[in-house]
Amino acid sequence: MFSVVKACIMPPFHFSPREAVMTTKPVTTPPDAGQIIQFPDAPPEELTGFHSINFPAHPPSLAEHFGNMDSTIILSEVAAALIPTRSYEGVLYPDLLVAFDVNPAAVLPRNGYSIPEQGKPPDFVMEVASESTARRDETIKREAYAAMGVPEYWRFDPTGGSRYRDHLAGDRLVDGVYAPVAIHRIDDEHFWGRSESLNLDLCWEEGNLRFWDPAAQRYLATFMEESAARRAAEARATEAEAALHEAEARVQRLEEELRRRQAP
Repeated sequence: MFSVVKACIMPPFHFSPREAVMTTKPVTTPPDAGQIIQFPDAPPEELTGFHSINFPAHPPSLAEHFGNMDSTIILSEVAAALIPTRSYEGVLYPDLLVAFDVNPAAVLPRNGYSIPEQGKPPDFVMEVASESTARRDETIKREAYAAMGVPEYWRFDPTGGSRYRDHLAGDRLVDGVYAPVAIHRIDDEHFWGRSESLNLDLCWEEGNLRFWDPAAQRYLATFMEESAARRAAEARATEAEAALHEAEARVQRLEEELRRRQAP
């Protein structure tokens, strides 16, 4: 999200854990924009995911990986809450949100993810550490996401633990309480943990966030990698076309030489 909003002081979060488990089905048609309460845009201090989430273009990469975009929501820095509200109270703005079997058409008119409207909490959320949000990400937001019933809550610190306690941390909801996900250290520059919700490995690699597909045994490509691959493919196509033209010209020269020699 790149909207310009006024700075504000975020009020305390108030959640009721008993409201976190939603069993209703998501709406099948988008709500009437003139009759709904829209969530406010994210305040500036919540826009912390650009360099780790948005610039590498992880949301479109995940969208390409999962497909089914008529029932999958992948958002960055957009509101999520248990109840529709025009205030900031009880509203979170995860740097990355993924939800399956939901209604994407309801997000735009609501300006966010309404858990009652979608019939379930998001399946996965992630926060990226910043100096202004790090403490809240590890305490207040952790409690709030658990109260929402979010199955997995992840935190990524591009600085390598100077803002969060860890480079990479994940929590999985067990009986309404978050339990830490096992994080594996390869060396000082490589850490990873398994997301059951995404069925992907989340990796901290030299300060960069990567998603590893264990089924395909490859990383999901970033925007820069996709661009480089596209340029390489275009260069190969150009070289192949030039080689074809050269071959055709050579055949033409040989045919002209053959005709010349066969002439009386």
